[in-house]
Amino acid sequence: MAVISVLLVVFFAVMVGIGIYCRKHSTDVNGFVLGGRSVGPWLTAFAFGTSYFSAVIFVGYAGQFGWNFGLASTWIGLGNAFIGSLLAWVVLGRRTRVMTQHLGSRTMPDFFGLRYCSKKLKIAASAITFLFLIPYTASLYNGLSRLFAIAYPGIDYEVCVIVMAVLTGVYVIFGGYMATAINDFIQGIIMLFGIVTVIAAVLNSNGGFTAAVTELATGEGGSWEYASFLGPNPIFLFFVVMLTSLGTWGLPQMVGKFYAIKNEDAIKKGTIISTVFAIVVAGGCYFLGGFGRLSNVAVDAATGRPVGGFDSIIPSMLSELPAVIIGIVIVLVLSASMSTLSSLVMTSGSTITLDFIATLKKKEMSEKAKMLCIRIFIVFFIIVSAIIAIFQYNTNNLYIAQMMGVSWGALAGAFLAPFLYGLYWKGVTKAAVVSSFVFGVGLELVQLAISLGWLSVKGIAVLEFVFTNSLYSGVFAMVGGLVLVPVVSLITKKSRPVGVDGMFACYEATKSVGITDSLGR
Repeated sequence: MAVISVLLVVFFAVMVGIGIYCRKHSTDVNGFVLGGRSVGPWLTAFAFGTSYFSAVIFVGYAGQFGWNFGLASTWIGLGNAFIGSLLAWVVLGRRTRVMTQHLGSRTMPDFFGLRYCSKKLKIAASAITFLFLIPYTASLYNGLSRLFAIAYPGIDYEVCVIVMAVLTGVYVIFGGYMATAINDFIQGIIMLFGIVTVIAAVLNSNGGFTAAVTELATGEGGSWEYASFLGPNPIFLFFVVMLTSLGTWGLPQMVGKFYAIKNEDAIKKGTIISTVFAIVVAGGCYFLGGFGRLSNVAVDAATGRPVGGFDSIIPSMLSELPAVIIGIVIVLVLSASMSTLSSLVMTSGSTITLDFIATLKKKEMSEKAKMLCIRIFIVFFIIVSAIIAIFQYNTNNLYIAQMMGVSWGALAGAFLAPFLYGLYWKGVTKAAVVSSFVFGVGLELVQLAISLGWLSVKGIAVLEFVFTNSLYSGVFAMVGGLVLVPVVSLITKKSRPVGVDGMFACYEATKSVGITDSLGR
């Protein structure tokens, strides 16, 4: 307990100290929200990775999918690395940075408003972002109580949530994006070191890699499928990979990292750094979860699932490890949670202020008023998400739990297609963007209604498959948007924004560089 307490005190002190130090970068909206668009490759890449991978993945997804797929769950982590990170940087990174600076866009809803010349789209996108990020943020607190209970028996879940929320709020409110980016870098290093250490400790406690794999394939509760290349359910595995990987392309808190990166060289370096980070952290988390069936967790004979739920698997695996390792894990999970939480509250606070309130006000808001409003909504967002998390934990409210599951799919389904096509194709129309918003959000609300038992699609084979769970419907929301946007755009050419040629001129502009930057021919 003493070792863990020291680690936590040092961790919290560093986070808050950086927030206070970065106040000088947060004197205006551009500096507070985007770090002055001058953030380097290491900070941007780690900010992208730590926003991507939270405690939801380490405790929840790694445990659940590791139990369901065995070692094949590692494919989820690799998909996150190569589709969610590498391809995202290659396809979106440079064009996002160039276009958003040219348009003067500071958030994703702001991009929709400027790119498609529509205040209504901007307001709609900000409302979708704010509403669906709240339950997504609340889910970040899941798993903390189980891990803290190992080190501090009897500690209340509410204490964990409040401490994490307050400390995150302090450094975000003081230092803005730059404090978030620097803290993300430190937290990312902790995550890299922590996941490698934990994997080594768990494998060692099971007799090494070969012995652990053999036990997984032949031991009690195991099967050869859980040690196989594609696991027991390859189709379900594919949908998990696609939602957790391709979904990041449409999430405001992820895409926003490209707005702030410094220059061309930083994008190239950031692509490599982010991919390597994802391979280690995401690949490591799901690889670790693949050995979940070797833990001592009690199993319900009727369902074949862990008695304490999937969130109990990873804590059970770690409970018998040395105190120092448990301390590292707790700091790891706190790092993962706080880094993602800071990104989400920054996105939500800036979106609701700049894209909703400032747009609706007839009189232009001053920089000082905008800064105050952003900070107020950051506090509001943190408080609301913490209250929801505590309420859901104490009541096991099914509605809230299901809302957490559909949030990712709704955001990605609504935004991915119009954002991606908007960067590459002049022909996207306002009507097509509206259709994507309605389809993505609508599909996930139907999923929520079915999950809660309010609606039934039994007897309709196609719909039963689509709405098997939020992972399936989330993928269909994204793919549907990718098909819907070009089709609707071709049908509704009259609603194409005026001046789109001028928007795309930024990609054709020439720029002179010094001999130190380019040798030429």
